[in-house]
Amino acid sequence: MEKKLSQPTHGSLVLLPTLYKVWSDANITNNEHKAFQSFFNKVDWLSKEDREYLTNKLDPESPPSREELEMWWQTIKSAIAEEKSYPHLSSIGVDILKKNAPIFAETFPVEKAEIELGKLENQLGIIGKSAALTFKSIHSNISTSYETQTAFATEKLTYLLDGKRKPLIDEVKSFISKKEFDYVDPGNLREYREQVLLWCKMLADKGYGSIGFPKEYGGADDMEGYFTVMETLSYRDLSTVIKFGVQFGLWGMSVFSLGTKKHHEKYLKDIGSLQLPGCFAMTETNHGSNVRGIETTATYNHKEKTFTIHTPHINARKEYIGNAALHGKMATVFAKLIIDGKDYGVSTFIVPLRNEEGKTLPGISITDCGRKMGLNGVDNGLISFDSITIPKENMLDRFSSVDEKGNFQSPIASDNKRFFTMLGTLVGGRIGIPRSALAASKSGLTIAIRYADKRRQFGPDGTAEVPILNYRMHQRRMLPLLAKTYACHFAMEYVTDRFLNRKEEEMQEIEALAAGLKSYVTWHNTETLQECREACGGKGFLSENRIDALKNDSDVYTTFEGDNTVLLQLVAKSRLSAYKEQFENMNLFTIIDYVVAKAKTSLTEKNLIITRNKGEAHLLDSEFHMNAFYYRENSILNSAANRLKRLMSEGMDPFDAVNVAQHHLYTLSLAFIERVVLEKFIEKIEQTSDPELKQVLKQLCDLYALHQIEKHNGWYLEQGYMEGGKSKAIRKMVNQLCWDIRKDAVPLVNAFNIPDACLAAPIAI
Repeated sequence: MEKKLSQPTHGSLVLLPTLYKVWSDANITNNEHKAFQSFFNKVDWLSKEDREYLTNKLDPESPPSREELEMWWQTIKSAIAEEKSYPHLSSIGVDILKKNAPIFAETFPVEKAEIELGKLENQLGIIGKSAALTFKSIHSNISTSYETQTAFATEKLTYLLDGKRKPLIDEVKSFISKKEFDYVDPGNLREYREQVLLWCKMLADKGYGSIGFPKEYGGADDMEGYFTVMETLSYRDLSTVIKFGVQFGLWGMSVFSLGTKKHHEKYLKDIGSLQLPGCFAMTETNHGSNVRGIETTATYNHKEKTFTIHTPHINARKEYIGNAALHGKMATVFAKLIIDGKDYGVSTFIVPLRNEEGKTLPGISITDCGRKMGLNGVDNGLISFDSITIPKENMLDRFSSVDEKGNFQSPIASDNKRFFTMLGTLVGGRIGIPRSALAASKSGLTIAIRYADKRRQFGPDGTAEVPILNYRMHQRRMLPLLAKTYACHFAMEYVTDRFLNRKEEEMQEIEALAAGLKSYVTWHNTETLQECREACGGKGFLSENRIDALKNDSDVYTTFEGDNTVLLQLVAKSRLSAYKEQFENMNLFTIIDYVVAKAKTSLTEKNLIITRNKGEAHLLDSEFHMNAFYYRENSILNSAANRLKRLMSEGMDPFDAVNVAQHHLYTLSLAFIERVVLEKFIEKIEQTSDPELKQVLKQLCDLYALHQIEKHNGWYLEQGYMEGGKSKAIRKMVNQLCWDIRKDAVPLVNAFNIPDACLAAPIAI
């Protein structure tokens, strides 16, 4: 026989919403039970029957049945006025009483009951106004109503991002969107590598491979075009990008940059058409970053006018060489030049690897590196040379050569300068790789942000679920990365332009910029794709949505063209050299002026009004952002220089001193690069005339700047640059900027204009 449900007594109706709320978690705690007992002892408007009913329904050993909870729910729902705002659960209880016992309600002490029930709600930890929304069928709030808007013309932002190279970018995007470039399963190593080679041949046939070579050798004399093509290709398949870069960037440009006319005439056309696939053989097993320490030798034989290329031991093999395992027929080999037993340092040589049929030549040993974490369409290999003889003309002799008498010659007297000049001609790789990384970041963000805009989870009871992009924490995960991607885009524009229009006296600074931005942008890419993967949940883990390929293929970018941490030491050295030069060029009076100016800056920046200023106008002021970044950079530069000087003055070996201060120098490099990135972002905004674009870019720039200051808030607090209250205000402003930018997030990634065929992620289409 079915148990009959007991109906609430008149007085207990006022507590019905509270009763339902405490049982909604399926149990009642001891503290909640005690709170009710204390409440019953204090109030005088509950009858004996009311107390008995409520005491029975609050028994932890006898919870209400599902049917009884459903009856309570229906009783509450039937009395709710959807348009009415309820400050407490007791306010709903009063409406229930009026609906179900109107005569009793006329004499009920409503005001007194609401006050005392409000105290009970506080004791139970119930926020009445919020809890009351549980019982409404529909209600609107900020989180449910916020959505993507179109506050600016997306195509205008695309044009601003692409700039004058938009026609070439659109042409390449159209080309790689063809069905012939559809993704293939990378599981079969040989088939994937052959497909990537075919794609590179298709690109070469279009003239994209030789685009950076001089016109007389089949090119377009357009290095900016080469960078543009490489970056745009990165929206498709990254193995193709790297094989393209090895063939036309490393192999081809090393012949062009390090060789002379005879090499250009003999090789460049065939390299540009991919008739002559080749390698760039610099890295050795024991020597990656330290190129000077490589052990492969090139011994000159004056009588025969030849060089003997030799690998002295297994750990001197050329390792991780792209194009080596299968396709490369020749290689630019970095080796120590030996003449009459004397070591003249590193020079470069063209060494044949395979014959026309693709068979490895005698004395050449090549081992396949096999499957890697990513980029499996690139055939990396190890190369060993067993006393291989090459003709004298195979020496790339722009910076070093052997004359007719067998003597070493170079247009650069200093060994040190010659070495760095030779490597400096290859700075282009440190521009191409971060531009490719940016494309990967843009792809990942486009997938993750589009998905977050349409993927719905949770929401207020009785209403539709909310897009996950509306959740503040999701915005915190995605939008600072989006802002930083835009910031890095404009910084890479700047360093590319500096490189293309370089002057000899600027090369050290340009090399430092390229090295620093390569590190900064590729680390940003790694962080971005990991966050995108997690933000997409299980969908991000599915290969069909491509984040895994982007993540795995671009992970090695932090190592390509120089290990990031090692490169930052190069940046630090450049900043210290510039710092030293600044003082060497000063006389007594300019030194005094410098010290006075520095003192004024410190007084200004550490003024209590500034350190405590929490006003919105101040926090969003670009001048405040630039001053904060400059202050951090200059303070770390001064302290690093003084630290090194002190250590060496105390007698420490210079190498040890640098080693002791290595983390200090690493921090200096990042502070310098962060300042450059912000500076170029602000300059781009100042150059933008469209008010809508200007506004959205300013918000992104503010988010980038304040997020970086927040990231370093411990340092700023240590320095007394700001106080705790200002640090909190910055954190709140970062949250607010994320909220404000959310409505523009989808248009901002759409402005990257990545073809759907290239994204190929079902969750993003």
